[in-house]
Amino acid sequence: MTDISLTEKIERAAAEPQNMGEMVAADAMGTVGSTNCGDMLRLWIKFKEEKNGRRVIDRATFQSFGCQTAIAVASVATELIRGKTPEEALSLSGEELSAPLGALPPMKIHCAQLVEEALRSALDPASETISKKSSSCASPASTLSDQLNPQAGKFKINILGSTT
Repeated sequence: MTDISLTEKIERAAAEPQNMGEMVAADAMGTVGSTNCGDMLRLWIKFKEEKNGRRVIDRATFQSFGCQTAIAVASVATELIRGKTPEEALSLSGEELSAPLGALPPMKIHCAQLVEEALRSALDPASETISKKSSSCASPASTLSDQLNPQAGKFKINILGSTT
């Protein structure tokens, strides 16, 4: 059995990301990033109540305008937080959220921090970015690209994928 390198893990997770896309009727949503640096991430969360009355994360999805590493970390993090209470999810650091990929190099640690900040934005009412509840999450202008509100000449968004 051969070890898979960090680069290969990131490439695989970014090529086939889990839980990518908007979530209609989410219970919480967090958005972080800046059009100035180019990295933006939005995270949607849906909860469920277990038989014992515990409220846990049932599902999480994301959209990202960022590098492969940001997409890969968001992908593994949405799987990692499933089944956790909001408090348990909030206790996870960026390093823990990216752990399934392996130790990130120093210049990519900000990608894990971006995911951690989006999670805090969605789950922590005391965070600087206020969580948005399900009514606003389902609005037509709730996509990450809609929020960017591009101005002529500032940047260009290329949608990758099949044209058929």
